[in-house]
Parts: sequence; structure tokens; C-alpha cells
Amino acid sequence: MEVLVTGGTGLVGSRFLKRLVEADIDCRALVRPGKELPAGVTVIEGDILNPESLKTAVEGVSAIVHLAAVFRTSNEGEIWKVNRDGTHNLIEAVKTHAPEARFIMASTSNVYDPNISHPGREDDPVNPTLAYPASKVEAENELRKSGLNWSVLRLAFVYGDKDGHLESAPGQLAGMNWHPAQRMSLIHHQDIATAFELALTGAMDGQVVNICDEAPTSVYEIAQIVGAAYESSAEPLANPWKLHMDGTLARSLGFQPKIPTIYQASREDVL
Repeated sequence: MEVLVTGGTGLVGSRFLKRLVEADIDCRALVRPGKELPAGVTVIEGDILNPESLKTAVEGVSAIVHLAAVFRTSNEGEIWKVNRDGTHNLIEAVKTHAPEARFIMASTSNVYDPNISHPGREDDPVNPTLAYPASKVEAENELRKSGLNWSVLRLAFVYGDKDGHLESAPGQLAGMNWHPAQRMSLIHHQDIATAFELALTGAMDGQVVNICDEAPTSVYEIAQIVGAAYESSAEPLANPWKLHMDGTLARSLGFQPKIPTIYQASREDVL
């Protein structure tokens, strides 16, 4: 099996590639010129926004793990261009040059309605208005209609491996006036690899699957763990299920997180 990974220099992709190499899985990564990758990864120069560069990237692979995405930017046009149009380009390349390949796409817990009445489930209607989740939903829908062997893994809030994401969360969430009791689902980089490696076996073919750990965690707890200040509040919590995911389907398909809680990550010094 040889796997193509997009987004291999990003927050998730760079850590995922290292784990693929450690698992002795042959992998190649689509990257722009001049980017460095972990030892053992075959470099394929190209860009999902350049369809002509994708033939070489996808030919001969048995699976694609599509992690490339744009999130934290005020440039909504760039978000749509990469997340929707870039995914379209990649899908078309796979349909033409590797139609038997398994196509696994990363998506996000942000697709769920923040005012939902329960933890987000894969069969809930999704119609987000913000550019990032809306573009991911459009990309999901195109993949689902593509005729390819597909799966979509919706990731919870990603943290771990000293990526700085968790440490920055209290400040960012305070800026958005998040209630300290607001809980959200999390997923460690190690278990992103666990989930995608399971998907590479075909266990998630034809399904949208939430990928999260076993303990949704409050903003207050996150701040405590990373040593950040956060303003207390006893006001009622308006939307208690915001960014809280139901992981039942993933567990039924065989996914079992190796780092089930942020507290275990802290004990093992892998935050």
C-alpha cells in the first residue's frame, strides 16, 4: 500500500506523516517547492490548486489522505479556494488517474450547529454559515457524490505533540467570550493517526465518522491544564453542546483512542 498525503507540512499532516513512516507505511506527500518533510516520505511537488500537478501525485497510490485545508485566516476567498476548489481538483485527478484508490478526507466538528440539542452526530443536518465549515461541507458533499471509495473523518479540536494549539485556546476562546463551563470534544494527534490508519483498512468506507476522545473538556479545565488564566462565571450556559461530538459510530467501527483524555496526555507529557 502506498498513501498520498496532502497538507503534509501542516499542523496535522506533519505529525501524521511521521507516524505513517514509523508504521512502515509507504507514503508520499504533495507539497509546494522548498518544503521539508520527514525522512522516509517521498516528495511530490505540486499544489491542489494546480490540477496539472496532480497526475504524478495520485498515479499508483492505493489511498489518499486529504488533510490540506485553510482555516485561520480572514481571507474567505482563500478558504473557499483551497477547501472546496482544491478538493474538487484532487477528486477529479483521482477519478482520472487512480479511480480504485481509497479517498479519506479530514473534516471538522465545526460543521455542526452550535445551538444543537445534543452532541453532534454524523446524521445531523449541517448547514454552517462560516466560511471554514461551510467550505468543508461542500467538499464533503462533492466527495460523497464522486463515485470514489470515500470516507470523511470529522475531527474534534486537535491538540498534542507540542503543537501549541491547546496552549493558545484559552486566549482565543476568551476573545470570543466563551463560557468557562463550555465543553468541547478533543482529539490528540496520536489518535488522529489511529483513526486514519483504521480508515486505510476500509473500516470506514462510505461513511462520515466523528473522531474524538472519550472526555469532552471544559474551557476552564483546559486553561487550568495549560496554566492560563480564565475568567470565572456562574451565568447559565447558552449552548451546552457546541463543538461536542458523539463518538459512538467511530467506536462501533473499531476506533479506540490511545489517549482517551487530556488528563492522560498531561500525565504522559504529550500535550
